[in-house]
Amino acid sequence: MSGQDFKDYVVVVTGASTGLGRAIAVETAARGAGAVIVNYARSRDEAEETGRLVEAQGARALLVQADVSDDGDCRKIAAAAEPLGRIDALFNNAGMTRFAPNHADLDAVSADDFLDLYRVNVVGAYQALRACRSLLEAAPQAGAVVNTSSIAGVVGIGSSVPYAASKGALTTMTLSLARALAPKIRVNAVCPGFIDTPWFEKGLPAGRAEKMREGAAASTPLKAASTAEDVAGATVFLASPAARHITGETLLVDAGTHLGYAPLAMR
Repeated sequence: MSGQDFKDYVVVVTGASTGLGRAIAVETAARGAGAVIVNYARSRDEAEETGRLVEAQGARALLVQADVSDDGDCRKIAAAAEPLGRIDALFNNAGMTRFAPNHADLDAVSADDFLDLYRVNVVGAYQALRACRSLLEAAPQAGAVVNTSSIAGVVGIGSSVPYAASKGALTTMTLSLARALAPKIRVNAVCPGFIDTPWFEKGLPAGRAEKMREGAAASTPLKAASTAEDVAGATVFLASPAARHITGETLLVDAGTHLGYAPLAMR
């Protein structure tokens, strides 16, 4: 944590009801954010818990139910920040997957799986940024956007081929938008590896998540299965004043997972 470097910031976090999104929302609040817009797609109860944790840190929490794959819903998120006059940081964290870990089984996924994942993981991030653009440009410093990508999009591993492909597309889009929206908006991406969150528990058979957790701790160079809080600190850094000269960057926060798949020169 870096003191109060987010003092009075207006922050938007998509997919903030649980996991990494919740950890980002709480971290920004702890660092002085004045208001945190907590976006969620389905679970009001979980989003309300995030809101309580944010307000316990002294920030105002504004809950907005919206599906980022719907452009009108993205505009609802931006509308929640409109009375505040600006957005200092947008965390495009909402995401989804289709679990098909055997990438060689080409019949395990369909064209609809690709389209569903792209609508949320890529188009959703684009639409959220587009809806928030004028408010990001109204920030006193360059507005910051951080896209939650994945190590899957860097080295082609992960829960399924469509998921890895969508995250690769999100990383490339980060570069395009960083170039196009400078100097008023900075756009970066964070690429987590395994994160020990309920997201894995919900999508995998009983016991599989525990094996993944053990496998991550055993196989990563840092011998760690990352928590949401481990990744949130690095994610929030990219939106902080300390990163004011960083745009178009992809930060791998994977306990070194990528070291086992590709040499540094090939990232």
